[in-house]
Amino acid sequence: MLDIKHVTKVFFPGTVNEKVALEDINLHVEDGDVVSVIGSNGSGKSTLFNMIAGTFPVTSGSIVLDGKDITKAPEYRRSFEIGRIFQDPTKGTSANMSIQDNMMLSLKKGMRGIRTSLTQENRQLFRKLIEPVGLQDRLEDNVGLLSGGQRQALTLIMACMSHPKLLLLDEHTAALDPGNARIVMDLTEKYIEQEKFTAIMITHNMQFAIEFGNKLIMMDEGRIILEVSGEEKKNLTVPDLIKRFRAIRNKDFASDEELLTEAD
Repeated sequence: MLDIKHVTKVFFPGTVNEKVALEDINLHVEDGDVVSVIGSNGSGKSTLFNMIAGTFPVTSGSIVLDGKDITKAPEYRRSFEIGRIFQDPTKGTSANMSIQDNMMLSLKKGMRGIRTSLTQENRQLFRKLIEPVGLQDRLEDNVGLLSGGQRQALTLIMACMSHPKLLLLDEHTAALDPGNARIVMDLTEKYIEQEKFTAIMITHNMQFAIEFGNKLIMMDEGRIILEVSGEEKKNLTVPDLIKRFRAIRNKDFASDEELLTEAD
């Protein structure tokens, strides 16, 4: 489904500011896989997502999605097949547009090539989709009036409406309080299971990473240093992950306090 082969990303090559952000990354994600990505700040997690989404070009290597080489495809073209939710709840929606107008944009994206307009049928669909977060009676409210948790939940629902081949969750609960983080995580798991999405989630919360999905990868200094799946992943604990990191890299995490946050 997703094949990342020998991907390297170097910023400012040949200058005094040269920085290798990713080095020889290889990752295979099967259709229906749900992958958690953990690692300390600067380990390359967000750069990996930027390479997959096409935000920045790769320096070398290739990225193949659903059998199609997208290595050189621009970000806007990849966005039809790749949904991405950011840490900042304001990035996935337009504050000055109503909830229903925001959702209409996502519906049109999911129905590319087909002309559609805001109908009573669409409104009923939107009400049903946002009922789990209590927004069914606020379709005409501007998104800017919503709380961060409500806005992130709406962003998630909108991303899922377009039925992406790959869903990228870029620390999408990190800016939320524990209660809203759990609501958004529960909604995330519901949609992924219901729609059989293939998804990759970056998280600073090891407990979330262990509980979420069928595969886990750990990154450090631009490399994937650990990959576990199946029963091995199910039996992991946070202390196990700390121990493995120290055994592999012979050092402690750059920010234990952040990475060892327990899920409420």
